[in-house]
Amino acid sequence: TLKRCLDALRDATNDSEQFAALLLVTKAVRAGELDSKTRRQIFDAIGFTFPNRLLTSREPPSGCPEHTFRALGLTLLACFCTDPELAGHSQILNKIPTFNDILVSPCNPDTTSMIDDVYQCLTAVMATPRGPRELVTKGTVSALCQAYVNGNYGSDRALTLLLGLLAIAEAKCWQRDAPRLLAVLSKLSEEFLKAEDMTKFELCELLPHFIPLSPPLARDSQGSECLHRLYKGLANILGSKLSHSQRDPALKLAACLMQACGSEWIPAGSTGSKFLALLVNLACVEVRLTLEEPDPMEVEGKKEVVTACYVLMEMGIQECLKEEEPLLEEAQKMQLIRIMEEAFGAVIFYLRQVKQEELQDPFIFASVRILGAWMAEETSSLKQEVCELLPFLVHYAKKLFKEGGRAESLPQTDGVRAGLVSTEGSILPQDALRFLLPGFCHLTAEDRPRDILISEGAPALLCDYFLHQWEVLTSEPGSLTPLTSTEMSLQTACGIFLNLVVTAPNLIRQDKTFSSLMDMLLKSLPFLLPQKDHLVLAANIATLGLMMARILASSAVLQGTQSAKEFFGATIRFLSQSHMAQADPSSHCLALAVSPAYASAWDDIRELWFLGMQAFASCVPLFPWLPQAVLQVRWLEDLSELLTRVAPASVDFELIAAFQGVLVELARVSEPCREVILSHHGEEWANLYGMAALEQCLSEQ
Repeated sequence: TLKRCLDALRDATNDSEQFAALLLVTKAVRAGELDSKTRRQIFDAIGFTFPNRLLTSREPPSGCPEHTFRALGLTLLACFCTDPELAGHSQILNKIPTFNDILVSPCNPDTTSMIDDVYQCLTAVMATPRGPRELVTKGTVSALCQAYVNGNYGSDRALTLLLGLLAIAEAKCWQRDAPRLLAVLSKLSEEFLKAEDMTKFELCELLPHFIPLSPPLARDSQGSECLHRLYKGLANILGSKLSHSQRDPALKLAACLMQACGSEWIPAGSTGSKFLALLVNLACVEVRLTLEEPDPMEVEGKKEVVTACYVLMEMGIQECLKEEEPLLEEAQKMQLIRIMEEAFGAVIFYLRQVKQEELQDPFIFASVRILGAWMAEETSSLKQEVCELLPFLVHYAKKLFKEGGRAESLPQTDGVRAGLVSTEGSILPQDALRFLLPGFCHLTAEDRPRDILISEGAPALLCDYFLHQWEVLTSEPGSLTPLTSTEMSLQTACGIFLNLVVTAPNLIRQDKTFSSLMDMLLKSLPFLLPQKDHLVLAANIATLGLMMARILASSAVLQGTQSAKEFFGATIRFLSQSHMAQADPSSHCLALAVSPAYASAWDDIRELWFLGMQAFASCVPLFPWLPQAVLQVRWLEDLSELLTRVAPASVDFELIAAFQGVLVELARVSEPCREVILSHHGEEWANLYGMAALEQCLSEQ
């Protein structure tokens, strides 16, 4: 029959005969299942020309509905789209606006078959390589949202397609169609709040896909309303007695909201604080139940919900630390810290059972990451257990860093849904060290954990990591980007190295990796210091470099090399430009003040600056060319003028001691420096500021 139809179509001599033949072909297409070979025969006989003409024709045959030709054309295109090669053809892709128009047009019983055909075409297009991008850019997200919100025929299929597009291109979807997607979320959140049956739990599974990481929902009134409905719906669920199959989706939804909005979706006051405490409590219980006596099969099935619980626990840590406008009361904080300590004990227990062949499992990464968040903030609890786990943590971080591989689908806080839903860029670098650095920074200040870290080779790993992160930071053309996790990692690593410099100087002398680090510090500071908004990292690198230079003074790289001179020149600029004279309205005198360029970062760099001044003073007698570098930039003249102009009462004792430390060393080792200080009334202001050591040094012949 189909062959006769196709022959009739080929032999048709006018539009009427063609229409009659096409009608027979489309009836054959609709009549039943066709194999791929037959569908291809239809396309070879018809091509895209006939369907295109049918879709654009405005005059139906007499006695037929006005959409007759359009319906026939769509049926043929739906038939063609069952062939993946044809579904991605430009002739199909350029019909996407037509498909969208049909989805948002009023529907009547005569047009339902057209809508079925459109959904078949869109589903096929989305399965092609180019399809999702074409659908997003050509407005299909908006059309699907309207079809769902308006409850049009086939709206359940619209929702399914939306889920697929969000899974592939969430950021682009929200960027282009945020208001429409927000309308879908609004409808879903209303249904979620009203539902009193299993629908509520089904929506728990669905809703995370429609909660964007950007733009923030709480900044929009409609988004805030959605969040409030979701909060109330979750409070109703979690306040009831539930089975695991009911509670797990609710915990995952709560975790998704935490990642997208922090705790902003939870209202202030006792109701909100009780809800947050309940969430964290439930998460900790779930983690302990799953990890304390791990049955491998049971853990495998619970990894997704435990990962969600990790997100809730991390929010618990942050809320327990919050001092301004905290959601939790002090008693709640203390209780939650005790409960979380037990849960982290379970995480440590689980990680100690991990086998070598399991190290690529994303769940191991998630477990290490959340433990890193705990170690960063809670340094007194579980110390024995953490020390016993350190060899594993160093080995794990080293393995992932050295392999430079990629995880299968890893949760990270800033940008991923903790494995709750698939998002763009869900394949992430396995940077375990980034999350362990803050904890390691605390641990290197203590003898036992520091000895373990050193014996396990952590310093060499950290040096390699530092060099790699610096390359990442500076790989962008032009100036550096604003503060990133890479820059934060570099700052924290500097803190670890400073601890090692102070507590294990022999390690710095003997481990050759620190010579490589020293070389990199010498070259990086002159580049970094002039960059805008990177003063904290520059302060870390300057101070670390000075502290290491005291220990490695005899190394070749510091023997008057160009890079060494440029580094010390940069440190002099950093140290010398931190303070200035400023009018004091209360006394009508000039007072010493932090320079404007340093003011916003001063709280973060104050201690580093003072430590840097001490280290610089220690370097002066070690490097004979250093006083000349000070003279070249006229630091002594500028400092003399500053101390002469300002009121002595405006200079605190700690600052006076820092200035004196540098001045004394310069005056002792360099006669030209001593003469400059004396010629600028050094003896007078040394006496005025109580700099006894400087006075004595200047008075000696």
